[in-house]
Amino acid sequence: MVDNRFYKNNGPFSLGKIAEICSADFVGEAHPEVMIRDIGTITSGGKDEICFFFDRKKKELASQIKTAACITSPDFAALIPQGIMVLTCAKPHDAFVALNRAMYSEILPSPEVHPSAVVAASAKIGKDCYIGANAVVGENVVIGDNCILEANCTIGDSCVMGHHCRVGANANIMHAVLGNNVYIYGGARIGWDGFGFQTVNGVHERIPQLGRVIIGNDVEIGANSCVDRGALDDTIIGDGCRIDNLVQVAHNDQLGRGCILVAQVGVAGSCTFGNYVVCGGQVGFAGHIHIGDMAQIGAQSGVMRDVEAGASVMGSPAIGARDFMKQTAYIQKLCKK
Repeated sequence: MVDNRFYKNNGPFSLGKIAEICSADFVGEAHPEVMIRDIGTITSGGKDEICFFFDRKKKELASQIKTAACITSPDFAALIPQGIMVLTCAKPHDAFVALNRAMYSEILPSPEVHPSAVVAASAKIGKDCYIGANAVVGENVVIGDNCILEANCTIGDSCVMGHHCRVGANANIMHAVLGNNVYIYGGARIGWDGFGFQTVNGVHERIPQLGRVIIGNDVEIGANSCVDRGALDDTIIGDGCRIDNLVQVAHNDQLGRGCILVAQVGVAGSCTFGNYVVCGGQVGFAGHIHIGDMAQIGAQSGVMRDVEAGASVMGSPAIGARDFMKQTAYIQKLCKK
């Protein structure tokens, strides 16, 4: 059961309404008027709840379902115990997301500027914004409508932020331009210096980092991640990108649309990614390489050269995924001899 101290439950919903939300069909005897209070799990859901069942690896758990109803795929409908109303749809996982969005909503603060917040007189703040305790908004900042700046976050001088953005607690943004619907999670650092040094007479002299960070629309950047500003050219995060927690994106990197970088990915400077590149956890990229559209990089890979569009690579140094699997199998056979 979802804790209502943190999330608002918009229910109860009738089972008929849930079928509409999930684009699901009833199988066998059904009572669309039955009210569903919550979403439960397949092992702990109660009588006034609904669950989802779509994991092929856990088919044996179907017998433990005790909720009033279950949404599943047509292939699994026969596994649901008698007495539980069954709804089927082609994509139960998508239905799960749709019902979650309808059933629950996060409890967000009402628009206000907290008395302890520091907002420069030259800053332009849009309508219906929330600026939390001890937040700092610098000179000449422009913030769109319906934005949320959580406690202790900092928006540096001259930054620009679009509408419906959210900056988490203790996050810091500088030298950056953000689009609409951008969510910067707590503790993230956007727009700080890239790691650029030149050794002069035995001393590592810092190279001025004069670029910006440009973040497109509908982007999420996870907690404690870092996106460095460019040295001269901008660091660019394309529309729809999803960057997990603890990710490092270096100066002058450019990500296309819809890229996904999972936790602890590290991208060295001046890399370019095409659209919809997916990187598993702890992938490391050498600098100045290009990753083509739709490429998939397996977790813990070390990518040292360009990756073609649509390729799937793994390992360190990264090679084609099939070749990596063959190598792994061959080494395992050698170890058994």
